[in-house]
Amino acid sequence: MAGKLAITIGRQYGSGGREIGVRLGELLGFRVYDKELLFMAAQKNGINPDALRRVDEKATNSLLYTLAIGSSMYGARSIGVDVPINDQLFITQTEIIRSAAEEENCIFIGRCADYVLRNHPNRISVFVYADKEERISRIAGEYHVSRDEAAAMIAKTDKRRVNYYNFYTGKKWGKFDNYHLSIDSTLLGVEGSAQMIADIAKIYLSRAEQE
Repeated sequence: MAGKLAITIGRQYGSGGREIGVRLGELLGFRVYDKELLFMAAQKNGINPDALRRVDEKATNSLLYTLAIGSSMYGARSIGVDVPINDQLFITQTEIIRSAAEEENCIFIGRCADYVLRNHPNRISVFVYADKEERISRIAGEYHVSRDEAAAMIAKTDKRRVNYYNFYTGKKWGKFDNYHLSIDSTLLGVEGSAQMIADIAKIYLSRAEQE
C-alpha cells in the first residue's frame, strides 16, 4: 500500500467517540491526535495556551480558512499577524494533520480532520453518535452533574461543533454521507465499537496491500 492510513473520528458529545479513538489506537498501534493538535498549533504560532479554551473549535466570521483548504494540498504557507487566532489555529492544525498523515498511521479525533484529509489516498472517516439518554448518563457520571445539567452541556457542545465544522468545511456535521462509517456506540459500547473499526481497518489494509 502506498502511503499511511489515517482514521478520522467525528463524534457527538457524550457518545464516547474520544474513548473509542483512544482504544482504537491501542488496538492498531496507531498514534492518536486530539487536543494535542491544538497545543501544537498554538506553539507554532506563539499563542498563549491559556487562550486556547476560549477559541477551541469556535468559528469566526472571516473567510480566511480558505488559506488552509483552498490552496495547494500540501504546500507551505505563512500566516500573517492580522489573521484571527481562531483561523491561525485552524490553518496550522490543518498543516499538522496533513503532515502527520503523510508520515505515520494515525487517528485524528475531531478538528474537521475528515475534511482536511478528504484527498488523502488512504483514509477511513468515522462519525460516532449515541442514544440521547445514554449520552446524558455518560456526561452526568463523568462530570458529577445532574441529568439536566448534562443535557445542557451536550446541547452547548454539539452546537459549537456544528458551527465549527459547518463553517470551516461548508458541509453538514454528522450527515451520514460525509463519512465512510456512522456508528451508534449505544449498540456495542466503547470496546465493541473500537474493535469493529479496528477490524474494518485491518480489512482495508489487507486489501490495499494486495492491490
